Amino acid sequence: MKLIFATNNAHKLREVAEVVGDEFELVTLRECGITEDIPEDEPTLEGNALQKARYIYARTGIDCFADDTGLEVDALGGEPGVRSARYATDGHDDEANKRLLLERMAGKSDRAAQFRTAIALIIGGEEHLFEGVVRGAITEAERGEGGFGYDPLFVPDGYESSFAEMSSQEKNAISHRGRAVRKLAEYLQKTK
Repeated sequence: MKLIFATNNAHKLREVAEVVGDEFELVTLRECGITEDIPEDEPTLEGNALQKARYIYARTGIDCFADDTGLEVDALGGEPGVRSARYATDGHDDEANKRLLLERMAGKSDRAAQFRTAIALIIGGEEHLFEGVVRGAITEAERGEGGFGYDPLFVPDGYESSFAEMSSQEKNAISHRGRAVRKLAEYLQKTK
């Protein structure tokens, strides 16, 4: 089954492909000729995921899915949330985002947070939403070299390692995106 995945993020594509497996051919935006920035200005993760999927489906008519992920920190009232990728700047600057998060968390004893992923699937013209959540805590300094984004600052509940200290297989087994993608894959298996 061929599906457009509304991303050009190589890290995301690799993570999702590892979870979904070989039964589905994931096509990126570039591969289907979409090079412009896709609107992503909704106030929620679900809204952004749906906005992106609708845009792709309207342009191509091909079944597709899009995700949006946010890191929601309790002590910051859910920030950075829907603005996670653009927390410090309007661009996707992981280093600036991590620095700003650590600055805002300085001196806070409540380090609880969650990563949340919303996936919007449009298949046969029908829309479906899937969510994955993992609770954890924000570290006081970066830990690990793997992963991307806020991974060096997040330790999932029940673990000692940050996402950036885990192998991609370990992370995918418990991550927010992995959980949402498994729900997507289970649904797709039923529709085949």
